[in-house]
Amino acid sequence: MSVHTELDTKLDEEDHSGQHGFVKGYLEALALVERLHRLLLDVIKDEFERVDIIEINAVQALLLFNIGENEVTAGELKSRGYYQGSNVSYNLKKLVEMGYMHHQRCEIDRRSVRVRLTEKGRNIRLIVAKLFARHAEGLMSKAVLDLEGLEDINVALRRVERYWTDQIRYIY
Repeated sequence: MSVHTELDTKLDEEDHSGQHGFVKGYLEALALVERLHRLLLDVIKDEFERVDIIEINAVQALLLFNIGENEVTAGELKSRGYYQGSNVSYNLKKLVEMGYMHHQRCEIDRRSVRVRLTEKGRNIRLIVAKLFARHAEGLMSKAVLDLEGLEDINVALRRVERYWTDQIRYIY
């Protein structure tokens, strides 16, 4: 029995408020967000295999894409919500070792290390950016999604993000 099935059974037994449908939809949305993230990583991995880049993984490529032209610390990436602490530290260290990023100790706080992309890192970022641009074009040209639909999705996801952030910060 899956977690969803167990929860459905429990909700059927306890639901007197009519929220069961909403909870089912919410669980479906959560599962979809999770699957989409894993699928995004698979799409990036496939693109890198296609262009014969095998030394970097999809998480690292996405990290380079998200850093862009900025100079950041691991803490900043974590606080932006992109990565968990140990995951980002490990990947930043590997990217520096492989020559995709420069690192430099912060002048003010010597414990902190700031990183930025090297030319090699910017090339990876460009590959990911072109991949995303092709996907955007394909979504539009095949009428999978239009600008209004995309805006609706983004508004809804930002609302969920705010709600979850409030749950973390302001535990009631």
